[in-house]
Amino acid sequence: MEISLMLGNMKFNSGRVCAVLMAGGKGTRLKPYTTYVPKPLMPIGDLPIIEVIIYQLKHYGVKDFYICIGHMAHLIQAFLGDGSRLGVNIEYSFEEQPLGTAGPIGLLKERLLKYDSFISMNGDVLTTLDYSRAISRHMESNAIATVCVNQRSVNIDFGVLEVGADGILMEYKEKPTLKYNVSMGINIFSCDVFDYIKVREFLNIPDLLINIRDSGKSVYAYEESCQWLDIGRIEDYSQACEDFETNRRLFLPHE
Repeated sequence: MEISLMLGNMKFNSGRVCAVLMAGGKGTRLKPYTTYVPKPLMPIGDLPIIEVIIYQLKHYGVKDFYICIGHMAHLIQAFLGDGSRLGVNIEYSFEEQPLGTAGPIGLLKERLLKYDSFISMNGDVLTTLDYSRAISRHMESNAIATVCVNQRSVNIDFGVLEVGADGILMEYKEKPTLKYNVSMGINIFSCDVFDYIKVREFLNIPDLLINIRDSGKSVYAYEESCQWLDIGRIEDYSQACEDFETNRRLFLPHE
C-alpha cells in the first residue's frame, strides 16, 4: 500500500518518490576508522549513519531505496540486506569502477523511471532537514534538479582588503565573517535528469548541475535552517556523534 503525506499545500504520494544513497566511497579522510569499516556504516550513537538516514526518510514516507556501492560493498549488503529488517525495500547498484557522485545514477535509469522524482544523497550526512518540505518545493519549482543548501559562516583571522585596479584601497575589513550557501550533499531530481547523464560515464554532481543550468533549464536551491554535518572528517564525525547523543529525538522523530 502506498502512503500519502501532506507536503505544504500538495499531496505527495510516497510510492512515486524514492531515495538513491551514495555509499561507494573509500572514506579516506576518516582513516584509520574506515580501514575496516565503510564510511556509511560508521556508528552514530548505537546506529550506523546510513541506518539513521533510512529511518529519517522512512519517517517522511519513502519506502524504496537504491544504494550505490563499491568499496567494501559486501559489508553494506550484509548489514542492510533487502531492507525488510528496517521496514523498507532496498536494492543495490554496484560500481565496477568509480563513477563520481552523479555517474552512479545513470546505472539506475531503468529502475528510477517509474518514479516522479528521487532523492539522491550521500550516505554519510547527519541532518534534521525536513525532507517533505524539500520535496514539496522541488515539485512546485518544476525544476529538473533541486539542491538542498545550508548556510555556513567562515571566520577569516586576517584583515581583508579590497583593492582597485589602480592599487588604491577600496575597502578594509578586519577579521570578517563570510557567509556562504553550501551544498548539503542532498539533491532531488526529476527523471528528466537522465537527459544529462550517460551510462557508465564518470560525472560529479557539480558538473551535472552546471550542465543542466547551461542548457537553459532550472536548478532550484532549497535553503533550510537545520542541523547538518557531513561526517567525512574526523572532527565532523566527533561532532555528529555528540549532537546525535544530545538530541537523538531531533534526528529520529519516529522513536
